[in-house]
Parts: sequence; C-alpha cells; structure tokens
Amino acid sequence: MNLAADYPLLNVFWTMCWFFLWILWFMLLFRILIDVFHDDSLSGWAKAGWAVFLILLPFLGVFIYLIARGRGMGEREMSKAQKNEEQFRAYVRETATSGQTSTADQLAKLTELRTTGQITDEEFAKAKAKILT
Repeated sequence: MNLAADYPLLNVFWTMCWFFLWILWFMLLFRILIDVFHDDSLSGWAKAGWAVFLILLPFLGVFIYLIARGRGMGEREMSKAQKNEEQFRAYVRETATSGQTSTADQLAKLTELRTTGQITDEEFAKAKAKILT
C-alpha cells in the first residue's frame, strides 16, 4: 500500500504552506504576549486583560493589538535594544579602564602617597595587602 501515490505534489506544497503559516501565527501570538508582559506602561489589570483576550479570541485579539499598539511594539523594542547597547558599552569601558594599571604601578603610587605623608603606615599596609590579594 503506497500512500505517497495518493497525495499529489501540489497538495504537499499547500500542506507545507499551511504548516508554515500556522507556525508563523504562533510566533506572532507569542511575540505579542511577550510584548504585553514587557511593557512597563501597562498596569497589571491591562496585562491580564490583553492576555485573556489573546488566549480566548486569538485571531481577533492579535489583530486588535496590532492595530491599537503595533507602533509601540517597535518603539519599545528599539528602546530596549538601545538600553542594552548602552549597558554593554559601559561595561566594556569599565572593564577596559580597570585593568590598565599594573600591580607595580599601584604599589609605586601607594609608596609615593606614604612618602609625601598623605596616608599613614597603617593605611599603606592595608592598601598594599588589598592590591596584592
């Protein structure tokens, strides 16, 4: 019994199209749910309302959400990306500048501070132990 002979190539193509559209629909639905819960301007009740609406009437809910709040989705995503980029750049700057001085340079500065009298011998010993550990 050969089942492949009863299913023509065009039907395979349409089945694949429907399958990919189904996957695309779920991706859109989950993307909107994620946007609802990541939006800080919505209250808890509004988030719950949108979630219930999207779960009970998914087709209508998605279309209404895209019409009502679609533009804000992109703006929120861009602000989140910019915030992440700024945090990354700040981390890189902090990491790059913190490792530029060697232990010998730090000890030399401490010795200079001690000899000029700006720090006491006890402070020098504590700072030296901190540097060397």
